[in-house]
Amino acid sequence: MEDIIEVSVIIPTLNEEKTIGRCIEKIKRVFKEYNIKGEIIVADNSTDKTPEIARSMGAKVVTPDGRGYGYAYIYGFRYAKGKYIVMADGDDTYDFLEMPKLLEPLMKGEADLVIDTRLKGKILPGAMPALHRYIGNPILTWILNLFFGVGVSDAHCGFRAFTREALEKMNLKCPGMEFASEMLIEAKRKGLRIKEVPITYYPREGESKLSSFSDGWRHLKFMLIQAPDWLYFIPSGFFFLLGVLLLVLGFLKINIGVVPGTYSMVAGSLFIILSYQVMNFGIFSKLYGIKHGYFEDGKFVSWITKHLNLERGILIGLAIFLLGVTYVLYLGHIFLSQGYSKLPFRGEYMVGFTLIVIGLQTIFSSFTMSTIVSEGC
Repeated sequence: MEDIIEVSVIIPTLNEEKTIGRCIEKIKRVFKEYNIKGEIIVADNSTDKTPEIARSMGAKVVTPDGRGYGYAYIYGFRYAKGKYIVMADGDDTYDFLEMPKLLEPLMKGEADLVIDTRLKGKILPGAMPALHRYIGNPILTWILNLFFGVGVSDAHCGFRAFTREALEKMNLKCPGMEFASEMLIEAKRKGLRIKEVPITYYPREGESKLSSFSDGWRHLKFMLIQAPDWLYFIPSGFFFLLGVLLLVLGFLKINIGVVPGTYSMVAGSLFIILSYQVMNFGIFSKLYGIKHGYFEDGKFVSWITKHLNLERGILIGLAIFLLGVTYVLYLGHIFLSQGYSKLPFRGEYMVGFTLIVIGLQTIFSSFTMSTIVSEGC
């Protein structure tokens, strides 16, 4: 009978011949000291001697059929047999001798995913650039916590451990560096227990594979796409309130230090139209994400899909459109009754034009929503 693997260690490598040997040696020391039946899987895309060194030291080397930090891990996970899975880079910046710190909460049933934190641990001189330590990592971690409520201090620490059950629950797809953020977002969405433990972070040997601004943007872009409430609905609400405020102030000529007038109402109309369009984009994003398993089905979108089908959307849009047209026809009547004299430009006229635009947006948006929900059928 084949021995049951307790711990699988996954290491993605790209030309780490200087350090991969030390990493594997440390892992084997932990396995021996703690009497762990484990395996080491190296997901390698190197052009140097990294794979040969790894194989010679007893690691299983697999070659991902695609490129990218995240893809290397996802590919390596396919070969993992362990009850617990540990992941970390092969550049020896993370000390694998600290691996028991990650495994202990899992084995005690206190967590489903354990992530190390460098910012609450010790960062040795030269290990992390000041830009990452004091600006990039804290800001991106703060955004992640704000958007998703993950509650970690170092979202981009790559030394992590989790149970096999946790891995099977997480829908991990990102091939790039944003994989680190995706894992935490997925863990939170699936209700997994996340725990942090402090570690020591060491300087790496050789050239870093990170690109500060492009990798930072990838993380930020991914988080924004994954958080349509923050990307679409909150700005939409702000634009709507601002638009209504400008319209009301302009219509009532309320003195707020200045007396808003026609152009304030024009601006208010534009903000309301912008608000409506941004909200529609948010609904489209939510519907697409729910359909493809990225988001949970929220109450707002669930209500929309239940009550606002294509036909109702068209009727509502047509009604709004006709209200606007009626108002514009009324202005035309005034123009004609005055013998084609010049019709003075007034902010109140923007109400009719705003209704026309929103009515048309509602009609076309209804078709788009129907396409997303039914895939055109």
